[in-house]
Amino acid sequence: MKEAMKFSAGHFTIFSATEREALHGHNFTVGASLVAEIPDDGLLFDYGVYKHRLIEICREYNEIFLLPDRSPYLRIERGETQTLAHFNGVAIPFLNSDVKVLPISNVTVEELAFLLLDSVVEFRKEQGHDAISEIVVKVFSGPGQSASAVWPDA
Repeated sequence: MKEAMKFSAGHFTIFSATEREALHGHNFTVGASLVAEIPDDGLLFDYGVYKHRLIEICREYNEIFLLPDRSPYLRIERGETQTLAHFNGVAIPFLNSDVKVLPISNVTVEELAFLLLDSVVEFRKEQGHDAISEIVVKVFSGPGQSASAVWPDA
């Protein structure tokens, strides 16, 4: 199951209004921890439901190019068959089927960690797991390259 908490995706990081990385990809991996007081019977809930939720998200992000829709330096234009990413006077074309536009300002491990955390926190509410007092989501883009997002934020 752990092996499924990963996704391969293309992206570029935007540094300024005129500078960005070249298009490239990563094999991202995702980890999460949930903190709660354990009841006397030793079982709070089936944590597998959280793994399955993260696996679903990883499948959505797998083998696709990720674009941010909240960057002040990038404008996304969706057409019938193509998505154009306008950056610094250049339109970068993508097939709609090859791109996923995310509600973030940049495609970085930091932003991805917070995006995934938001999804897990929302899932916690849906599941009624009020005993969870802390959630940490970590996204890795490679060995030693990661970012974490924590709820509630300190």
